[in-house]
Amino acid sequence: MRVAGKDIKGELPLPLALNIIKGIGDNLADSIATTAAGELRVPKKEKIGNLNDQQLKQLEDIIFHPEKHDIPTWTLNRQHDPSSGESRHLVMSDLDFQKKQDIEAMKNVRSYRGIRHMYGLPVRGQRTRTMGRKGMTLGVIKKKEQPAKAGEKKEEKKK
Repeated sequence: MRVAGKDIKGELPLPLALNIIKGIGDNLADSIATTAAGELRVPKKEKIGNLNDQQLKQLEDIIFHPEKHDIPTWTLNRQHDPSSGESRHLVMSDLDFQKKQDIEAMKNVRSYRGIRHMYGLPVRGQRTRTMGRKGMTLGVIKKKEQPAKAGEKKEEKKK
């Protein structure tokens, strides 16, 4: 089954199938499954492969616009969006794009988190003394022995 741009196995029950979609966690998947069960008149644990095309369209509408279907705002992933000020929910590529835009905005403002992102350092207060060394390994480079010059050999013998 193809739901919200993601291929999902048809034998999965509705809450587990929704949980596979990027941007939908456990709580939201359960809320969407409960809402869909009421609106589509199917059991909450119905296998997603048993839904017809019209029911899948209604399910996608609930996924993309959960605030219109009385799903609590605390389950949404963009509460009080900085650009618009309203609560909305993003899934799949929209979520990835918005996350990149937020990071770029932090970099442009030169906030602490933006600077940490720029330099590839941990952003959320993790220590850097022992962790966070990904991508920085150089290894040990031995110096090549240079051939001894004629004057240096005589000095070594005198000593």
